[in-house]
This record gives sequence, C-alpha cells and structure tokens, in this order.
Amino acid sequence: MLQFNFTPYPVLRTERLCLRAVTLSDVHEVLFLRSDEEVMRYIDRPRATTVTEAETFIGLISRGIADDTDITWGITIAGEDVLIGYLGFWRMKPEHHRAEVGYALHPSWQGKGIAGEALRAILDYGFNVMKLHSVEANVNPGNLASIKLLERHGFVREAYFREDFLWNGQFLDSAIYCLLTPHR
Repeated sequence: MLQFNFTPYPVLRTERLCLRAVTLSDVHEVLFLRSDEEVMRYIDRPRATTVTEAETFIGLISRGIADDTDITWGITIAGEDVLIGYLGFWRMKPEHHRAEVGYALHPSWQGKGIAGEALRAILDYGFNVMKLHSVEANVNPGNLASIKLLERHGFVREAYFREDFLWNGQFLDSAIYCLLTPHR
C-alpha cells in the first residue's frame, strides 16, 4: 500500500505556471471559483455564497494535505501570486495506487493551455513521486471541454453510469476516464 507525505508541500513549476498551496489569502479567488456559474456548471456541488464557505473549502484542502489523504495545488501564473484555478488528487485509494483528479479554472484563463500544462505537471508528480498506477476522472458527460482535455492527455473512458448521481432533484450520468502510469 502506498503512503503519501506532502510535507514539505511540493510546489510544482512549469514553463508558465507555479502550482502552490491554496491558502486563506486566496479566499476571494476561491469564492469566485466556487460560486461562478460557468466554472461550476459541471461541478455538481453546492455553490459557495460567502467568504466563510470559501474558508471552509480551503480548510478541507489544508486538512487533506496535513493528513496526507489528498492534495490540491493552486494554479498561478509564474511570477504572479493570484490564484486562477486549482487542481489536485482526491479520493485517493493508496491500497490500489489510484487517485481521482479534479480541477477548476477561472473562465478568463480557459482555452489557453493552462489546464493542460497544470495537469501534465501533477500527473508527472502523481506517477513519478507518489507512485500512482492509475488516475481517474469522474466527468459530467456534457462537459466536452473537460473530456477533450483528458483525452489529449491520454485518458480513456472506462465506464459510463446512467443516472447514478442525484443532484438538485435530477439524476445525472457520470463518465469515468482513466490514465494508467506510463511504462517505466
């Protein structure tokens, strides 16, 4: 079984990005991301409506890191410290060397390759440092942009569940995508 240790926190850098811890200083950016209709359109979770709710979400992220049960990175442009999104691994199954990936990105940064660049960085970390064997993504089938992002990075659909999730009184479908570790 895998054991994770996120201390010290792993800051990841790419050509354009710095992926760093999400902190309480990011509360207003988190509130925007967790309340914006465009960002949350396919994230079937309650929208944040207050700073306190955004602080609670940041607290959940921080506890997951402290407990080594999940990890989320804040996405920033290198040289700037304004949070424009977040992504990470959660619902980790260390006994199966598997984790689920999730992400959100500010609408003004979508379509610019930011999500793909950040995803490549954490997949590299997940496979090479965390020693994951597989990464899954649970996607609303209507979220074509997310599906295309995953497929561009080698994810394949491995399951489709019809009306398996009840949200706001409506049963929704789920598509499960997976990426296996590259051969070493």
